[in-house]
Amino acid sequence: MKHQARKRFGQHFLSDSAVIDAIVRAIDPRPGQALVEIGPGLGAMTDPLVARCERLTVVELDRDLAARLRKRPELNVVEADVLTVDFAALAQQSGQKLRVVGNLPYNISTPILFHLLEQVEQVIDQHFMLQKEVVDRMAAAPGGKDYGRLSVMLQWRYDIESLIDVPPEAFDPPPRVDSAVVRMLPLPAVVAVDPALLGELVTSAFSQRRKLLRHSLGRWLEARGYGGRFDLQRRAEEVPVAEFVALATELATAA
Repeated sequence: MKHQARKRFGQHFLSDSAVIDAIVRAIDPRPGQALVEIGPGLGAMTDPLVARCERLTVVELDRDLAARLRKRPELNVVEADVLTVDFAALAQQSGQKLRVVGNLPYNISTPILFHLLEQVEQVIDQHFMLQKEVVDRMAAAPGGKDYGRLSVMLQWRYDIESLIDVPPEAFDPPPRVDSAVVRMLPLPAVVAVDPALLGELVTSAFSQRRKLLRHSLGRWLEARGYGGRFDLQRRAEEVPVAEFVALATELATAA
């Protein structure tokens, strides 16, 4: 019986074999590695992945799909909302850091990325299919319209590269947007930063992105009694990630 894609889960099943092959080659899974696939769906990526790595953990919310997947002994099925999954515990169970992959539900892709950001120390790399617009924002450099809060908060901890553009017709049913595959490699945490403080700072900076920072971040800094030097005569999109991180570090040190 054919499984019908469920709108509430944001299901769009990848069906183009050439695209699937390109993604699996980019991931290059090896036997013995601890791979976790988010949203395996009908197994389009699961099958070629497990053929290479021999065992695979899959996170699936759809009860019917999870039941199908459980029939396969080479799969460890976690039936849960990915936003509740403890990836650190999965890493501990496997005895090694994780390689995380998946065709993420586009309606909750950003919350998933931030959930994984909290557990970045347990990850070797991440390869995700996402809405192309989101990937463009993730990988954006300062100075352009795509550079924003998502760019800063992810580039602070990852090296991000857009790998493959994927058209709607590669899916069943086709989404209404173009997609892309992104590679995320965790960076060493050279500077200890409070993620909550950095998030608050960056959110303030981009709250009025068309205005100079003195109208947004400037007022936020003033409210915190900040007396240091930070150039507020520019827009948020002009500030490199490293400068936002340095400011957050300075604020934490002064507190």
